[in-house]
Amino acid sequence: MKNIFFYSLLTLVVFTTGVLSAQDFGKLDLSPMDIAWFPAKHMDANKKMRVIYNRPQLKSRSLSALTPIDAVWRTGANEASEITFYTDVVFGGKEVKAGSYALFTIPGKNSWTIILNSNLNQWGSYAYDEKADVVRVKAIVSEDKEALEYFSMVFHENKGGLQLSMGWDKLRVHLPISVK
Repeated sequence: MKNIFFYSLLTLVVFTTGVLSAQDFGKLDLSPMDIAWFPAKHMDANKKMRVIYNRPQLKSRSLSALTPIDAVWRTGANEASEITFYTDVVFGGKEVKAGSYALFTIPGKNSWTIILNSNLNQWGSYAYDEKADVVRVKAIVSEDKEALEYFSMVFHENKGGLQLSMGWDKLRVHLPISVK
C-alpha cells in the first residue's frame, strides 16, 4: 500500500513538473538572434566591437517590401539591433565614443543611412526617436551575384581598414570603421 501511494505521488510530481516546464517555453523564434564580433577570433580577449541582431529571412518576399526606401528600419528583425564599441571609433568618418547603441538604417536606392541611437532595448523601430540619434552616416550600397536568404552582418578587414558589411538577397551595404 505504501508503494502504491509512493509511486502515485512520484508520478503526479513528475507529470506536474513536466507540464510546468513545458509551459515556460514559447514557440521557436523564426528570426534567430546572431552576433558578429571584431576581431572574429573565437578566443580573442581583446574584442573591439560587436553587433547583436536578429536575422530575418526572405521567405519568397521581396527585399523592397521588407526594407522600404526612405523609412527607418530596425536593421534586422524583432528588437532593434545593438552595436557595442569597447573603445572609441571613427564610424563612417564620424567619431563615436565607446558604448552601446541601437543600430537603425534608412535604405536608399544608391546609399543607406546608418544611424546610431542612444535609446537601447527598443522593439523594432516603432518607438524610434530621431532626437536620440548619436550619429548618422552614409554607407555604400552594391549588388552581389550571390543571394542571401537570411539578413547577415559581419565585420571584416578590407584594404588595410575595417568595415561593417550587411547583406540580404543580392544587396550589400558597407561602412568603414576605424579603431582610435
